[in-house]
Parts: sequence; C-alpha cells; structure tokens
Amino acid sequence: MAVHKLILDDAFDEVLYTLIAIHCRLEDYRLAYLLNKHLGITLSRKPSDLDFKNGHTSYSIYEWEDEKQLITWSLVSNICKTEELQQSNYTSLFDSQEKITKTFQLLPEYKTVNYFLKIDSEFSFSKEKYILDSILKIPQIATAYSVDSIQLKSKDNLIFN
Repeated sequence: MAVHKLILDDAFDEVLYTLIAIHCRLEDYRLAYLLNKHLGITLSRKPSDLDFKNGHTSYSIYEWEDEKQLITWSLVSNICKTEELQQSNYTSLFDSQEKITKTFQLLPEYKTVNYFLKIDSEFSFSKEKYILDSILKIPQIATAYSVDSIQLKSKDNLIFN
C-alpha cells in the first residue's frame, strides 16, 4: 500500500498586503481626505478605534472596501499619546500630581512613522510605485515608503478585524 504524505506550507496562512509608511504632521482626518482626493479612494473613519492594552492605548483607523477589486484599504495611526497622573516624590503644602505624557507605537520598530496605509492585496511593483508616487505628490507629506511586512516583528498589530 502506498503512503501519501501532505506537506503544508505556512504560505497559506499568510495574508498578502502592501504596507506604506507615511511621515507627516497632519491630523488623521485631514490625511484621509488628501489620500481620498489624490488616490481616488473613499476612506472613512471606523466607528471604533483600534484598542490595545485593555483600553490604555487606541489608534485611529480609516477604512474603505473596494468591492469591485475586492481590496480593503486601511489608514491607521502609528502613534498614541496618553496622559497619566503621577504622585510627586516630595511633600508640599498642596498635594500635586504631575501629568506625564507617554507615547506608544502600533509598530514599535517604526517609531518615527506617523501613519500606515495597509492595502489588503499584493500589487505588482508598478502599481505599488504608482500609489507611492501619488502619495508623495501631496505637499503636506514629508515622505512615504514601502515597508517589508515579512521583516516586521509586531505584524500581529496589523490584524484589524
């Protein structure tokens, strides 16, 4: 009797997507508007933000589902700033608490990136270059570049559903 052996690769589990890092000082709604205008897409704010660490950090997210091409576009903030009250070490006439601002990143290995544009489809090199060139034509954006998603350490943070 013949023995049949099945070899399953991890390639089936991996979702293909294009990830673009965006550096700019714009508010999230303004960036979404400019991307919509220059790329011909329709990003809109999701009803709830991405929530990590039991509500301590949240990241704004805009999404558009292109039903014709079956592609989902997501714009997500990489930076979350929170304020915490900390007791001062010295005693004074007034009990004072200091406000400390802490900064968290969605992808800690890219600390200087302000936003990520995740496109749930793997484009050809020419299509990805066209999208990058269109983003770089926006005057308010300092720079944008593709991120190799294979080398990301915290790629689980990019699962939005």
